[in-house]
Amino acid sequence: MELIVKVTAICLVAALLAVLLKKSNPELAMLLAVAACVAVLTVVMQGLEGIYVFFDELVTWGGLSSDIFSPLLKTVGIALTTRVGTELCKDADENAMASLVEITGAFGAILVCIPLFQAVWEMLRSLI
Repeated sequence: MELIVKVTAICLVAALLAVLLKKSNPELAMLLAVAACVAVLTVVMQGLEGIYVFFDELVTWGGLSSDIFSPLLKTVGIALTTRVGTELCKDADENAMASLVEITGAFGAILVCIPLFQAVWEMLRSLI
Protein backbone atom coordinates (compact mmCIF):
# COMPACT_ATOMS: atom_id res chain seq x y z
CA MET A 1 0.00 0.00 0.00
CA GLU A 2 2.82 2.38 0.91
CA LEU A 3 4.49 1.72 -2.45
CA ILE A 4 1.35 2.66 -4.37
CA VAL A 5 0.95 5.88 -2.39
CA LYS A 6 4.58 6.87 -3.05
CA VAL A 7 4.33 6.13 -6.77
CA THR A 8 1.02 7.94 -7.10
CA ALA A 9 2.35 10.99 -5.28
CA ILE A 10 5.48 11.16 -7.44
CA CYS A 11 3.44 10.80 -10.64
CA LEU A 12 0.79 13.34 -9.66
CA VAL A 13 3.32 15.99 -8.68
CA ALA A 14 5.33 15.37 -11.85
CA ALA A 15 2.20 15.45 -14.02
CA LEU A 16 1.02 18.73 -12.53
CA LEU A 17 4.44 20.31 -12.96
CA ALA A 18 4.68 18.97 -16.52
CA VAL A 19 1.32 20.52 -17.42
CA LEU A 20 2.53 23.88 -16.12
CA LEU A 21 5.88 23.60 -17.92
CA LYS A 22 4.56 22.21 -21.21
CA LYS A 23 3.23 25.59 -22.36
CA SER A 24 6.45 27.51 -21.85
CA ASN A 25 9.13 24.83 -22.06
CA PRO A 26 8.05 21.45 -23.51
CA GLU A 27 11.60 20.07 -23.44
CA LEU A 28 11.85 20.60 -19.72
CA ALA A 29 8.44 18.99 -19.24
CA MET A 30 9.70 15.90 -21.08
CA LEU A 31 12.82 15.76 -18.92
CA LEU A 32 10.61 16.03 -15.85
CA ALA A 33 8.58 13.03 -17.06
CA VAL A 34 11.75 10.99 -17.57
CA ALA A 35 13.01 11.99 -14.12
CA ALA A 36 9.69 10.96 -12.56
CA CYS A 37 9.95 7.57 -14.29
CA VAL A 38 13.46 7.07 -12.93
CA ALA A 39 12.30 8.03 -9.44
CA VAL A 40 9.37 5.61 -9.61
CA LEU A 41 11.60 2.80 -10.89
CA THR A 42 13.98 3.43 -8.00
CA VAL A 43 11.13 3.09 -5.53
CA VAL A 44 9.78 -0.04 -7.23
CA MET A 45 13.21 -1.70 -7.41
CA GLN A 46 13.25 -1.88 -3.62
CA GLY A 47 10.37 -4.39 -3.73
CA LEU A 48 11.96 -6.65 -6.32
CA GLU A 49 14.07 -8.51 -3.78
CA GLY A 50 10.96 -10.03 -2.19
CA ILE A 51 9.72 -11.23 -5.57
CA TYR A 52 13.12 -12.73 -6.37
CA VAL A 53 13.22 -14.58 -3.04
CA PHE A 54 9.71 -15.93 -3.64
CA PHE A 55 10.57 -17.26 -7.11
CA ASP A 56 13.82 -18.74 -5.81
CA GLU A 57 11.88 -20.63 -3.12
CA LEU A 58 9.30 -21.71 -5.69
CA VAL A 59 11.98 -23.10 -7.99
CA THR A 60 13.70 -24.88 -5.10
CA TRP A 61 10.48 -26.29 -3.68
CA GLY A 62 9.22 -27.47 -7.05
CA GLY A 63 12.54 -29.00 -8.03
CA LEU A 64 12.42 -27.08 -11.29
CA SER A 65 15.30 -25.58 -13.18
CA SER A 66 15.79 -21.85 -12.95
CA ASP A 67 16.03 -21.93 -16.75
CA ILE A 68 12.23 -22.19 -16.78
CA PHE A 69 11.50 -19.14 -14.62
CA SER A 70 14.33 -16.91 -15.79
CA PRO A 71 12.80 -16.23 -19.24
CA LEU A 72 9.46 -15.49 -17.59
CA LEU A 73 10.93 -12.84 -15.30
CA LYS A 74 13.03 -11.34 -18.09
CA THR A 75 9.98 -11.14 -20.35
CA VAL A 76 7.99 -9.33 -17.68
CA GLY A 77 10.87 -6.87 -17.27
CA ILE A 78 11.03 -6.32 -21.02
CA ALA A 79 7.28 -5.77 -21.19
CA LEU A 80 7.31 -3.19 -18.41
CA THR A 81 10.31 -1.36 -19.83
CA THR A 82 8.76 -1.37 -23.29
CA ARG A 83 5.51 0.02 -21.97
CA VAL A 84 7.21 2.92 -20.18
CA GLY A 85 9.46 3.67 -23.16
CA THR A 86 6.52 3.62 -25.56
CA GLU A 87 4.49 5.99 -23.43
CA LEU A 88 7.41 8.40 -23.05
CA CYS A 89 7.88 8.45 -26.83
CA LYS A 90 4.16 9.06 -27.33
CA ASP A 91 4.26 11.92 -24.81
CA ALA A 92 7.05 13.46 -26.88
CA ASP A 93 4.86 13.10 -30.00
CA GLU A 94 7.28 10.58 -31.50
CA ASN A 95 4.86 7.87 -32.57
CA ALA A 96 7.31 6.24 -34.99
CA MET A 97 9.84 5.78 -32.19
CA ALA A 98 7.09 4.47 -29.91
CA SER A 99 6.28 1.82 -32.51
CA LEU A 100 9.95 0.89 -32.77
CA VAL A 101 10.17 0.51 -29.01
CA GLU A 102 7.14 -1.82 -29.09
CA ILE A 103 8.56 -3.90 -31.94
CA THR A 104 11.95 -4.12 -30.25
CA GLY A 105 10.31 -5.17 -26.98
CA ALA A 106 8.40 -7.96 -28.71
CA PHE A 107 11.55 -9.11 -30.48
CA GLY A 108 13.50 -9.02 -27.21
CA ALA A 109 10.83 -11.07 -25.44
CA ILE A 110 11.00 -13.72 -28.15
CA LEU A 111 14.80 -13.84 -27.94
CA VAL A 112 14.71 -14.21 -24.16
CA CYS A 113 12.17 -17.05 -24.41
CA ILE A 114 14.15 -19.15 -26.90
CA PRO A 115 15.75 -21.29 -24.14
CA LEU A 116 12.28 -21.93 -22.71
CA PHE A 117 10.96 -22.94 -26.14
CA GLN A 118 13.95 -25.27 -26.54
CA ALA A 119 13.31 -26.87 -23.14
CA VAL A 120 9.65 -27.47 -24.00
CA TRP A 121 10.66 -28.88 -27.39
CA GLU A 122 13.14 -31.28 -25.78
CA MET A 123 10.52 -32.38 -23.26
CA LEU A 124 8.05 -33.09 -26.06
CA ARG A 125 10.68 -34.96 -28.07
CA SER A 126 11.45 -37.16 -25.07
CA LEU A 127 7.80 -38.11 -24.77
CA ILE A 128 7.61 -39.32 -28.37
